[in-house]
Amino acid sequence: MSETAENLKQLPLGGWHRGLGARMVPFAGYEMPVQYEGVMAEHIWTRSEAGLFDVSHMGQLQLTGEGAAGALEKITPGNLSALAPGKIRYTLLLAPDGGILDDLMITNTGHHLYLVVNGATKHEDIAYMQAQLPDSLSLNHLEDAALLALQGPKAGAALAQLVPDAAKLYFMEAGPFEWNGIPLGISRSGYTGEDGFEISIPAAHAVTLANALTDLEEVRPIGLGARDSLRLEAGLPLYGHDMNPDILPVEANLSFALSKARREEGDFAGAEQVLAQYPDKAAKLRVGLFVDGRQPIREGAAVVDDSGATIGTVTSGGFSPTLQRPIAMAYVPMELSRTGTAITVEQRGKKIACTVADMPFVPHHYHRKPKP
Repeated sequence: MSETAENLKQLPLGGWHRGLGARMVPFAGYEMPVQYEGVMAEHIWTRSEAGLFDVSHMGQLQLTGEGAAGALEKITPGNLSALAPGKIRYTLLLAPDGGILDDLMITNTGHHLYLVVNGATKHEDIAYMQAQLPDSLSLNHLEDAALLALQGPKAGAALAQLVPDAAKLYFMEAGPFEWNGIPLGISRSGYTGEDGFEISIPAAHAVTLANALTDLEEVRPIGLGARDSLRLEAGLPLYGHDMNPDILPVEANLSFALSKARREEGDFAGAEQVLAQYPDKAAKLRVGLFVDGRQPIREGAAVVDDSGATIGTVTSGGFSPTLQRPIAMAYVPMELSRTGTAITVEQRGKKIACTVADMPFVPHHYHRKPKP
C-alpha cells in the first residue's frame, strides 16, 4: 500500500509538530516532520546546542520471562546474558542465513529487556521474534508510549533542568525516572554522534514534556532531514538503506556487534555464514566516501571500475553541513576499502571522483564513563 495522507499513522505529537509549522512527510508509515526552519539550520543547532527529535515511530518492546537474554541470543550476536542492569547494547537481529533483519538497542532494566527497533520493520521484527522465541517469554509492544530524542552538546544540561538525576547517566546507560509524577524511561544514547538521551514517556504526556523541553533556551525541535544528515556525518547506518536481509554483519562494517563470547560459541542465527566472513574475509564492505566537488551523490548511484562496469553501490549520501562538502556511504569490493583509495561513482551518466574516508566523518562526542 502506498503511503498517502489517508493511510498514514499519526504520531502522539503530530498536532504539536504542525502547530510549530513543521513540513510533514510520509516516513515508515507515519506522517512525520521533515523540517521546521530548514535542515541546515537544524543540523547546525543540534551540533552546537540541543535538538529535540520525535522518534515515536520506533518500536518499543518489552521481553519478559526467565531466560529472556539467552533466548534472544539465538537470533542476535550480542552477549546479552552478560548485560548488567541499567546497561544498553547495540545488536543485530539476524535471519537464519545471517542476513540483517534489523539493528536494535537492548536495555537490561533489571526486570525485563527493553528493545527499540526500527519503525519501518517493527511489525516484521515482532512476528519474527514471536516465531523464534519460546512461548514462555512475553513480548509486549508498548504502543501507548512515545519516544523523544534530545541530542546535542547541551542536551545533558537541558535535561538536568527537568530531571536532574538523568544527567548522572553515561553513554549506553539507562534507568527509570520521574518528572512531575510522570514515569520516564531514559537512556543516554542516540543517533547523531552527539551526547544525548532517548526518553520513553506515556503518549498522553508527550506534548507536555515536549513543551517543557522546547521552552528551554538551548532546545529546538528538529526534523527528519537533519536527523539523516547528522547520522550520516556520524557514520551510522540506516536500516533499509545501508543494511538489509542480503547484507551480513561483517560486510556492513558492524563486526564490533559480534561479541567475542558469541563468536566463540557460534550458536546464533546464521553463525556459519557470518563467521566465515570474520574478520576480513567479506567480498565487499560498507565504507565512507569523500566526494569531489559540490554535487552530492545519492542512494542508488553505482560504484564503477575503469571500464564502467558496476562493482558497488552508494547506499546513503548527502551534503555535510559540518564539513561543508558532500559525503556518502557505499559498498565497495574489499580490495578497494582502504582509506584513501580512489573510487569512481556514476550518477545520471556522470562520473564523479570519490575517495574512501574514515568513519565517522565527524567525531563522536558521547558522554562516556571515565576509565578507572
